[in-house]
Amino acid sequence: METLACSAQKGRPREFDIDEALTAALRVFWRHGYEGASLTELTGAMGITKPSLYAAFGNKEALFRKALDLYEREKLSYMKTALDAPTSRGVAERLLRGALAMQTSSCDPKGCLGVISSVACGPEAESIKADVIARRASSEAALIARFERAKAEGDLPGSTDPAALARYLTAILQGLSVQAGAGVCCADLGKLVDTTISLWPGR
Repeated sequence: METLACSAQKGRPREFDIDEALTAALRVFWRHGYEGASLTELTGAMGITKPSLYAAFGNKEALFRKALDLYEREKLSYMKTALDAPTSRGVAERLLRGALAMQTSSCDPKGCLGVISSVACGPEAESIKADVIARRASSEAALIARFERAKAEGDLPGSTDPAALARYLTAILQGLSVQAGAGVCCADLGKLVDTTISLWPGR
C-alpha cells in the first residue's frame, strides 16, 4: 500500500494510507455530491489535514476525479463485463442486475455518484459536471456500438434504433439509482429490472 506523510501539529508527521483515504473520500462524495462535500467533511473522513489533502491529491476537484476513477473501477466493474454478453438482452440484464446489486448493498451509499454530481449547478462544479457528462457519453457510445452489432447479427429487430435503445437503458439505470437513493425497497427495484428485461426487443 502507498503511504504518505500527514502533517501533524506536534512531533513527527504521521503516515496515512492513500488508498484508504481515497476510499473514504469517495464515500463522502457519493453521499453528498461534489458541491455538498465540504473540505472539513472530507478531511475528517480521510483522517488527514487540509495541507495533507492538497499535498497528496492536489485540490478538491482533483480529489473528486480520482474518487470517480475509483468508483468506476470498483463499483461499476460490471459495466465492462456486461458488453461481453452474447446477446443484447444479456447485456441489458447484466447491467441491470449489476446496478441492482450495487444499489441494494448494505455497505455503500445509495444512488449514483455520476448522477448526483452531474446535476450540480454552481460555477465551481461546471468542470466536474462536464467531466461526468463526458464519461457518461463514452459509456453510452460503447453501448450503442454493442447494440449496432446486435442489430447487424439479427439479435435485434431490423427496426431497432440502437442509439435510442441505449439511451432508454441508460435512463432506466439512472432511474434505478435515483429511486434507490429515495429509499425505494429492494423488491420494487427488482420488479423494475424484471419488467425492463421482459420488455426487451428480440427475435
